[in-house]
Amino acid sequence: MREFGYQRAYDVSGAVALLDGDPDARFLGGGTNLVDLMKTGVERPALLVDVRELPLNRVESTPDGGLRIGATVTNSDLAAHPEVRRRYPALAQAVLAGASGQLRNMATVGGNLLQRTRCGYFADVTSPCNKRVPGSGCPAVEGEHHNHAVLGASDHCVATHPSDMGVALAAFDAVVAYETADGPGEVPLADFYLPVGETPHLETVLPPGALITGVTLPPAPVAAVSRYRKVRERASYAFAIGSIAAALDVHDGRVREVRLAFGAVASRPWRARAAERVLTGAPADAETFAAAADAELARAKPLPHNGYKVTLMRNLVVAVLSELAEEATR
Repeated sequence: MREFGYQRAYDVSGAVALLDGDPDARFLGGGTNLVDLMKTGVERPALLVDVRELPLNRVESTPDGGLRIGATVTNSDLAAHPEVRRRYPALAQAVLAGASGQLRNMATVGGNLLQRTRCGYFADVTSPCNKRVPGSGCPAVEGEHHNHAVLGASDHCVATHPSDMGVALAAFDAVVAYETADGPGEVPLADFYLPVGETPHLETVLPPGALITGVTLPPAPVAAVSRYRKVRERASYAFAIGSIAAALDVHDGRVREVRLAFGAVASRPWRARAAERVLTGAPADAETFAAAADAELARAKPLPHNGYKVTLMRNLVVAVLSELAEEATR
């Protein structure tokens, strides 16, 4: 591992100032992803700025009935928070589906959003990877890609985003707040991750040196009847091969409101807006749910060994929405 400096920050402006103008510095939260990448040589920061002591570790209600989640809130604390469990149960379920209890105790909300792909070619510094070394190629296209993207990918990168939490946040229209040397800013999570295109190494819209300070969830009564379902290759401590965050409001047998987002199928949490359009106002039955899934997955471009994900996601949509529809009518 490359030698690196370490400094602990105690206020947001001080943390931002330490990174200002230093492209080789990184913020350190729980370190559950960054430190692993440092060990393999993918990340080689000259300076780590520890942000765990910043006053960003609270979950608070907003005046309009939403929630504001600080960037250094741990995944464990987020999943256990009573207002998260009551108002946005799919978010609590998503967090609990990720990693292990020990890792959730360390991992932070801000770090979770910025975690890097678990593509094996990205993690192997002896392999080409456009995300790690722009212009070097994407061996996953012709190589091992059974758990890679079927939506929104390009010939330059077919990696997936690994976050469970991010899928639920995408379903509920989360807004990411950040701080830079020029002041604060915010961006909807829907616009936070950049399309892959020809520049997969550019992953978010954050300005250089920006520090995520928190995430705001707007009020969403529909989220009270929500669920996160994750499919993985072993029972625990594994990344998804497909996942879904869904919320459903049914009135007189028809869908009054719906939220739907997919995980492990794209380079970012995938908001299923085409499916939502099909569902809104339609009968809340399995036939409609399947039609909505087909509308969203019509854009899928699977590779030779990951076409199963299209069927998997279709089945997940039908199963989870059917469960929520039954729950909504009790």
